[in-house]
Amino acid sequence: MSRTVTVGLDDTPEGRAAAEWAAREALLRNLPLKIVHVQEPTPRYAARTPLLDLERYQRWAQQLTHEMADGIRLRHPGIEVITEQLTGTVADVLCEAAGFAELLVLGSRALTGLHGFMVGSVSLGVVARAERPVVLVRAQELAVDEHRLDPAGVPSAAAPFRPVVLGLDIDRPDDTLLEFAFDAAARRKAALRAVHAWPEPPTSFYRFPGDAELYDTLQRGQASLLSKVLRPWRQKFPDVEVIEVSRCGSTPQVLADESRDASLVVVGRRIRTGFFGAHIGHVTHAAIHHITAPVAVVAHS
Repeated sequence: MSRTVTVGLDDTPEGRAAAEWAAREALLRNLPLKIVHVQEPTPRYAARTPLLDLERYQRWAQQLTHEMADGIRLRHPGIEVITEQLTGTVADVLCEAAGFAELLVLGSRALTGLHGFMVGSVSLGVVARAERPVVLVRAQELAVDEHRLDPAGVPSAAAPFRPVVLGLDIDRPDDTLLEFAFDAAARRKAALRAVHAWPEPPTSFYRFPGDAELYDTLQRGQASLLSKVLRPWRQKFPDVEVIEVSRCGSTPQVLADESRDASLVVVGRRIRTGFFGAHIGHVTHAAIHHITAPVAVVAHS
């Protein structure tokens, strides 16, 4: 069975933005787009609204997915769009759907007063459990947001893509994560900015003699290690321009700073289950809550 780009659709601005982003990604990958709407056994809408019976809710859900599919077909002629109505616990059903997808796309809620995104329990649950890539898209994300300004300084989806940014742990690099990021950059004909952050030397807090030399040595060493990790991937994707960024500082902050002009940010999640269940790691958690560009979370061993 051919894989699809699958999007979980609901009647929210972020859900609709996710569907539009998923359609553009399906075109880049030359794959069908599957629009999935999950109906809970007792829909929350129906539970809160006594006048809304289950049959009416089902008709509404079907209309929602069909209208979105028709709109995408109109805006993107030639794309194959599949719609599916499923029933069950939303996070469980979406995790299962992700297993049959090339990637799963979900929406992130609007900005909060802390300049971050409210990622709901469903999205967090799916990100923490899905073993296929999951992309989170903010509300009002537009195609032009992924592109540079045109020569006249006007936003345009016809202009080149902004860079794809990869958050990389050079101590434990993973091929699945690296391949996803390089492939995403290649499909967009965009640069790949590989970002690695390393901690400040302990002596810098005390201003010991030789701190500057120690810092320079660490900086050169970390940059060399980053280059070593990326070298075989540069050879595998010779047409991708690679920008190497090795900076001292907090990893979430460095990644956020380097992602301000990104078309897509790629971070990893190790597939592991602890005593309290699956988790996503503090860097990935920070990325999906605070980076404005679409964030792809790639599960790996």
